[in-house]
Parts: sequence; C-alpha cells; structure tokens
Amino acid sequence: MKILVATDKPFAPEAVNGIKEIVEKAGMKFALLEKYTCQDELCKAASDADAMIVRSDKVTKDVVDAAKNLKIVVRAGAGYDNLDLQACCDRKIVAMNTPGQNSNAVAELAIAMMIFMARGQFNPVAGTELKGKNLGIHAYGNVGSLVAKYGKAFGMNVYAFDPYAKPEVLKNDGIIQVNTAEELYEKADYISLHIPSTPETKNSINRALVNRMPKGATIVNTARKDVINEVELLELMKERTDLKYATDIAADLDFTEVGTRFFATPKKMGAQTKEANLNAGIAAANQIVEFLTQGVTKFQVNKF
Repeated sequence: MKILVATDKPFAPEAVNGIKEIVEKAGMKFALLEKYTCQDELCKAASDADAMIVRSDKVTKDVVDAAKNLKIVVRAGAGYDNLDLQACCDRKIVAMNTPGQNSNAVAELAIAMMIFMARGQFNPVAGTELKGKNLGIHAYGNVGSLVAKYGKAFGMNVYAFDPYAKPEVLKNDGIIQVNTAEELYEKADYISLHIPSTPETKNSINRALVNRMPKGATIVNTARKDVINEVELLELMKERTDLKYATDIAADLDFTEVGTRFFATPKKMGAQTKEANLNAGIAAANQIVEFLTQGVTKFQVNKF
C-alpha cells in the first residue's frame, strides 16, 4: 500500500516525519510530493497511490481518474471543497476530512485580525478595544466556538447564529443565540465568519446583510472566499467609510482604495502553525491506516 502526501503548501517537517512514522509502522510505503507546479505532477505522483493526504490541494476528476489504485483521500483540515466528491463517489473512493485539528490555529488568527483592525493595522493612531464590543459568530462549530471563548476572555458580548447548533450548548457556553443572520449582523461590532462553502452560502455575505451592521463594524473571514459577495461588499465599503474587512483569503477584487479598512493575508494561513500541521497531518495518517486495516469511515464526507 502506497500512501502519498501531496502538498503544494508543505506540512511542517515535524508533521511530515510524524505521518511517515505512522505509515511505515503500519507496514505501508510513504511517498511525498511538495511544492509541485502543475496538476500533471500531482496526477503522475498519484497514479499508483492507494491513499492520499492533501491540504488545500485540488483533487479534481483528472487526479481521481489518474489514481487507478486510490481507495481513500483525506483532506488534512475541516473544509473539503477542494475535493471532487462526485468523482470520488463514481470510483467508490472514500473522502474524509480531519475536523477540529486546525481549529485553535484558525480561532487565534481570527482574534488577532480583530485586534489588528481595531488598532488601525498597528499604525500610530488611536484605535479601539475589543472589550465591551459585540462579537457575532456566524456558524458555531469547532472554530466558531473557540473564537467565542476567546472573545469572552477579552470581555466581549458574544452572539451566535447557527441553525444547527443546540441551544443548550450555546447557553452552557454563555453565548447569546439569535434566530437569524440578519439579527446577528444588526447586533455585531465584529462578525467572525465560519460558514462552509455550499451552493446556499456562496455570495451570501452580501450588501443587504452587511449594511445592517453598526457604524465602525468589522467583518473577519477565516472561512472561504466565495461566501463573500466581493462586488457588493466593495461597493458598500466605498459608500460606508466606517466598515472594515479582514480576510484570510486574498480577495479577487482590488480593495486597496478603501485603504487600511481592508486587510488580506497573501495566502490562506489560518491553519499554518506547527501545531495545526502536526495535529491535522497525524490525524489524516491515522484515519488512513484505520480505514485500510479496519474499514473505519468515521470522518467520511461523501456517500455512495
């Protein structure tokens, strides 16, 4: 059995070593492809792989078709929209993610972005504090719940909207639950986005919703780029010179004309810590070994 780790954006060395140790201890062959420059390289490396571990790498139909022996692919992270699930289903290939393993790294970045924007991107001007401000959590999952916890530690009033969250969980966490996204945005000085990319959520963070936010409000996006309607948000930010937007996913549009009210990391870095790398990589390796040796499918995200 050949296990391929294919990452354009490499894991930390500690994670690579940990994955290799797990794979070889299970009597399987370890293979590594890092910093590749085109999909053809990925297809070639995957051609004889029985299993794959990827990060944000796109496992397209071409990759799936090229991987004749592939039985399982694991996305080391929570989001899995980079995997062609239909192509995997057509070949009866199990697709998994590793939920929760990157959560703390992403949550810390979200809070850091709030501070960064509140302090004018660390320019020597009078900024504001997080204490006493209203924080809105849009989707109360692994990451959202941690951002809420850290927000409370800063003395923020925390609200959440998530139709799938259990009311008793939010109540026990000291979070104020609201019933609609509109209500959340009306209350929040800061919105922290944690919704997945689905047909329903794409472009859902639009002008009408964001315009409900109070004066001086900030949106922090550590989720997915396409949940933001960038055209409408940019237009609104030109009109409302009080709004701020910070994102962990480089924007498609040019937001530079709104100045320091906008910030984007050059590459998605929410999970880019040694700890998150290690946690997600080790989890992915263990899931593959458990699947290939015992048939465990606990974190499977496709059904066939």
